[in-house]
Amino acid sequence: MDDKVVVVKKISGDLEPFSIQKLSRSLQNSGATSQDIEKIVEAIQPELFDGISSNLIYRKAFQLLKKYNRVSASKYSLKRAIFDLGPTGFPFERLISALLKQKGYKTKIGQTLQGDCITHEIDVLAEKDGNVYTVECKFHTDPSAVSNVRIPLYINSRFLDVQKGWNNSGKKTHLKQGWLATNTRFTKDAIDYANCVNLTLLSWDYPPNNGLKSNVDKYGLYPITTLTSLTKKEKIQLMEKDIILVKELSKNPDSLNHLDFSEKQKALVLAEVHKLCNF
Repeated sequence: MDDKVVVVKKISGDLEPFSIQKLSRSLQNSGATSQDIEKIVEAIQPELFDGISSNLIYRKAFQLLKKYNRVSASKYSLKRAIFDLGPTGFPFERLISALLKQKGYKTKIGQTLQGDCITHEIDVLAEKDGNVYTVECKFHTDPSAVSNVRIPLYINSRFLDVQKGWNNSGKKTHLKQGWLATNTRFTKDAIDYANCVNLTLLSWDYPPNNGLKSNVDKYGLYPITTLTSLTKKEKIQLMEKDIILVKELSKNPDSLNHLDFSEKQKALVLAEVHKLCNF
């Protein structure tokens, strides 16, 4: 490939020059070796063309990485895998609840709370050290979707109503703060407003170095949709059995029995499960 700059079309529709460094960094973050990264970059470069989508580049890199290292491919696919938890937001709520448990919170999913004015459905209720937090989960199935300022405005108004009702009810715990989690991103206005009213935000890459991706990697909370040894149909069947996270499959390997796997297939899946969770 010559030195001509190739323009890539991002999911948002924006255009940007293709960056070898950006592709290499994303592969490195998945745990791919330097040798594998070099081979993938060399294979992809001749196939680039002006206007190529970032999604197509991802798919090409993912297929190559899967041949070299399934575990790295699983981690590389994390963002897409979280979208694959849809179309409902419930599995995403399970993921957020599991993340909070790792941080020492007691959690409940799908709670109905009486506010000062009306009742509210709360996605996740978290408690730690006598303080309670309401966590609302905004799950997007569209990768280009962002949560603008209207979302935290709405969530904060609900929180204030619930907080007033909770703290005036004589409960022993204190409803301290509202949180808002999404699988995509927040606009700058949404972040500025949330910071102003003390609403905690969690998105794919926010807060910096402590976003959803960083926390999933840190605690090994990979959704089963990351597994490269399962088909899309098999992943859906497991989620229908309430198996959302790879860790849950590790603790309950018999969940694979209803998929009519051979022992060899089952061993392949469990080998990927254990490597991915570092067991």
